[in-house]
Amino acid sequence: MTLTRGGAARARGGGAAHRFYSVVVFVVLASLDNVAIGLVPPLYGPISGALGVSQRLLGLVTAVSFLVSAVAAVAWAYVGDRTNRKPLLMVGTLIWAAGTGGSALAGNYPSFLAAQLLAAIGLGAVGSVGFSVVTDLISPRRRGLVMSFWGLSQGVGTLAGTLTGGLLGATDWRRPFLALTVVGLVATLAYLFTYDIRRGQSEPELAGALDAGAEYDYRITRSDLPRILARRTNHWLIMQGLTAQAAFGSLVWLPVLFAERAEAQGYSTATAVVVGSVFATLFQLGGVLSILGGLAGDALQRRTPRGRALVAAVGILAAVPFYLVLFFVPVRIVVPDGAGGGAVVRAGLASVVTEPTVGLSLLAAVVALALTSANSPNWFALIADVNPPEHRGTVYSLGNLVNGVGRAAGNGLVGVAFHGLRAAFPPPLNYAVGLAAFQLFFIPTGWMYWRAARSSPGDIEAVHDLLHARAERL
Repeated sequence: MTLTRGGAARARGGGAAHRFYSVVVFVVLASLDNVAIGLVPPLYGPISGALGVSQRLLGLVTAVSFLVSAVAAVAWAYVGDRTNRKPLLMVGTLIWAAGTGGSALAGNYPSFLAAQLLAAIGLGAVGSVGFSVVTDLISPRRRGLVMSFWGLSQGVGTLAGTLTGGLLGATDWRRPFLALTVVGLVATLAYLFTYDIRRGQSEPELAGALDAGAEYDYRITRSDLPRILARRTNHWLIMQGLTAQAAFGSLVWLPVLFAERAEAQGYSTATAVVVGSVFATLFQLGGVLSILGGLAGDALQRRTPRGRALVAAVGILAAVPFYLVLFFVPVRIVVPDGAGGGAVVRAGLASVVTEPTVGLSLLAAVVALALTSANSPNWFALIADVNPPEHRGTVYSLGNLVNGVGRAAGNGLVGVAFHGLRAAFPPPLNYAVGLAAFQLFFIPTGWMYWRAARSSPGDIEAVHDLLHARAERL
């Protein structure tokens, strides 16, 4: 395949406003798929009661959904690296909306599981294909910053899912699923009007050729897969997800930890569910500071090609002690029992100032999340840096597959750990001990980023040389 003429005519379809609209749609959709992911954990209690199953079985649904979504993403991404990406994103969004709606209508555990797995298949498209599109909008100098917004939108989506599930679902667990279904259908319509982004259009090596009317027609083939897997930095970027996501996956139980603490202090189950969602959301706001991690990665990358990987390694390792503080500080919860969600939110925010233990926990959570959030934008940017445009969606999806395995393991096994620890540590202490143990998986993650820092300079240079050679063959 080659660079061919004709790209300039297509590019004229998108002015500045059209491009801005398209970016907003992609970022919003990246958040919505994570709203769907974060919706179930805060509702484990109400759903388990309605369907007549244990919370551990619902934890299994979440774990398997992570895995199915990751496997589906590989297929979506490979097709997206070969064909037009826009229709794939629309179909994927419709599928997850259908699965989310089906979850609301489920009358038993098997139907709920089936609906969640259908949603997971659609969710696989949004992340993997969307990543490929977004990297074609970003110059290498600003990849860390812009990818921090992409990653932040996903984190905000997870928080929104946690909060939406707890607030809308406290009295009726089906309501948030129905609301998200409607939003998904609206999002599909929004896709119809997005700009068709050209593959490779952000690469400086291709800029002259594309401006002159060429089009980057290289597409992935099966013969490329050995080369993708032979690229050393890809090894570490893909494999770090196994341990990192085991730790991150366990954190979906954070609302349960705070709900258990509320029940242990005498609050009703309905109020405890809202408390768990509100406090977990509040304590994960440090993820907003991923922007600083992206900026730091960009700045250090301009000084050394090892920069992004070094920023991620330091952030991951430095966060571990702060997570331990978050889990073990005995938080005193003061909220009105039986009050509505708004009253609990206001009381929770006030307790940050009035209750020293809440303030200390919030500080630890913000620092921990800020440090680990350096992982996300620099991981995204490194995948784009060390791979040519037609490989990025597939590499991202392979990394996401390993992420899914790690997250499923973390989410599923930590539930088993909580149950096993109950004999020695009564609730809610068993949740604190289990969560703390799973954060130790960040240590091998940091080591793998250090290895990526050693291999990435050579792989980045190889991509520059490849794109230069392709541009010269016009």
